[in-house]
Amino acid sequence: MKKIILLLVLTLVSCAGIPEGVTPAGDFDLHRYLGRWHEIARLDHSFERGLSQVTAEYSLNPDGSVRVVNRGFSESENKWKQAEGRAVFVNRPDQGYLKVSFFGPFYGSYVVIDLDRENYSWAMVCGPDRSYLWILARSPSLDDAVVRQLTAKASALGFNTDALIFVHHD
Repeated sequence: MKKIILLLVLTLVSCAGIPEGVTPAGDFDLHRYLGRWHEIARLDHSFERGLSQVTAEYSLNPDGSVRVVNRGFSESENKWKQAEGRAVFVNRPDQGYLKVSFFGPFYGSYVVIDLDRENYSWAMVCGPDRSYLWILARSPSLDDAVVRQLTAKASALGFNTDALIFVHHD
């Protein structure tokens, strides 16, 4: 797990920017966003490669920052892997633009691009550039029409949606 975190850190070292043309979600409500999210789809990166049943759990730390616990199952190693980090808002708490660190002072962007405003049941998130993209949901599956809507939006924003990995959940 330390190797995974180190790779993530080296990849995202202080990359707290937003891809050109991408706008973070406004009217963002962190308290509604907190809790467990299931990864529905992602672009491939070494720190998640081969993981299934991936979840992210967000909760408040006493200092007001966000505790991030990412967890996934490595079938090749037959074990769960987990990484814990900390996220803080970059600009304002009503904007879905945070930076997250899994190792010391090094941060990477966490940009909520799109969000189910009514129920906070799904979200689309990117990192500092177009090589990072995740589709998340409160349950392990997401309606195909919503997935098509989100991938179309991501494609229009310049993300390579043909390379999306759809995550297996038991």
